[in-house]
Amino acid sequence: MQQVVNAPASSSEAENKITIGSYIKANMREYGLLLALIVVMVSFQIMTDGILMKPLNITNLVLQNSYIVIMAIGMLLVIVAGHIDLSVGSVVGFIGALAAVLMVSYEVPVFIAVIICLLAGVAIGAVQGYWVAYHRIPAFIVTLAGMLVFRGLTLALLQGQSIGPFPTTFQRLSSGFIPDLTGMEGTHGLTLLLGAVISLYLVYANFRSRMAQQKIASAEEPLSVFILQNGLILFAINYFTLLMAGYRGLPNVLIVMAVLIAAYSFFTSRTTMGRRIYAIGGNEKAARLSGVNTQKLTFLAFANMGFLAALAGLVFAARLNSASPKAGVAFELDVIAAVFIGGASMSGGVGTVVGAVIGAFLMGVMNNGMSIMSVGIDYQQVIKGLVLLAAVIFDVYNKKKAG
Repeated sequence: MQQVVNAPASSSEAENKITIGSYIKANMREYGLLLALIVVMVSFQIMTDGILMKPLNITNLVLQNSYIVIMAIGMLLVIVAGHIDLSVGSVVGFIGALAAVLMVSYEVPVFIAVIICLLAGVAIGAVQGYWVAYHRIPAFIVTLAGMLVFRGLTLALLQGQSIGPFPTTFQRLSSGFIPDLTGMEGTHGLTLLLGAVISLYLVYANFRSRMAQQKIASAEEPLSVFILQNGLILFAINYFTLLMAGYRGLPNVLIVMAVLIAAYSFFTSRTTMGRRIYAIGGNEKAARLSGVNTQKLTFLAFANMGFLAALAGLVFAARLNSASPKAGVAFELDVIAAVFIGGASMSGGVGTVVGAVIGAFLMGVMNNGMSIMSVGIDYQQVIKGLVLLAAVIFDVYNKKKAG
C-alpha cells in the first residue's frame, strides 16, 4: 500500500522538474538577459574593487542612463512594429536647443517651455510617422533624413555655441532628488519605505495574478520558479533602494522612468492597442486582414517615439545644464543597441519594455565599469559592438532552433 502511494509522488516530482526545465528553456531570452546583467555587475564589482556598487556610483549610473532608458521604451514600440528610428539622437539635441532658446534667451516660464518642447517632439514623430505609415516610405530613409535635418536645425538654433545655464527649477528634472519626510539620520528613510512598499505590492500583484490564472487552469509558471522570481524581486528592489538611501535617495528622473516603465509595460501587455502593435511586427499583412488599422498604429508609434525623444532631450539638457551643438550625437546607436540587447527581434513582433530597460542598463553598467577601470574609448566601442553582435546572433539562433 505504501509503495502505491509513493510511486505517483515520485512521478509527480519528475514531471515537475521537467516542467521547470521546459519553462526556463522556453523563456531563455528573458532569463538569459537578466543573468547577463547580474554576471556583468558582479564581474565589474570585483574588477573595480567594489566601486561599481557604491551608492554615489549607482546614483550616477541612473542619471547617466536615464535618457537612454526613456528613448529605449519608445524605440521598442517602433522596432516591434517592424521599423526603426535613426533620428532620435538629433531630436534630443534639437529639443535641448529649443528648450535653451526658450528658457534662457527668451525667458519663457519653465512649465510652458517644457510643454512646447514635448509638443514639438510629438509633431516631429508624427511627421516622420506620416510618411512611413501612409506613404510607405521606408523608415530607415525617412528617419535618416530626419537625423540630418534636426542636426542642422540644432546648429542653427545654437549658432554653433552652447547656451545655458537653465533655471534651477528645470535643472531639478535631472539633478533633483525626492525629499526625505521621515527625518531619519544617516539614511534616506522615504527611499527605504518606498522600496519596501513597491516590492511588496509587486509580489502581491503577482500572487493575485497567479491565483486568477489557476482558477481558469492557465497558470504555466511552475510554483518553484514563481517563488524564486518574487524572492528576487523583494531582494533586488530593497537592496537597490538601500544603496540609493545611502547617498541622497531617489532621483526625480528615476521616478519619471519608473512611471514610464510601469505605464508602457501595462500598455504593451494588457491593452488591445499594445498587442496589435506586436501583431503588425509579426505579420503586417495578416494583421491588416484581421481588421487592425496598421497605418494608424505605425503613425502613433512614431509620434510616441518623438514624444519620448523630446522628454529625453529635456532630461539630458537639464543634466548638462546647457544645450550643446554636439548633444545627442550617436545616441540613436546606444538606444537601438539597448533594445536589441534587451531581446527585441530584428524582424519585429518580439520584445518587452522590461527587456529594453535591462538592455539599456546593461550597456550603462558596461560603460560605467570600463570607465572606472580606465579602459580606452576605442576598446569600449569594440566591446559594445561585440556584445550587440552576440545579442543579434543569439536572436537568429533562437529563431532557427524554433523553426
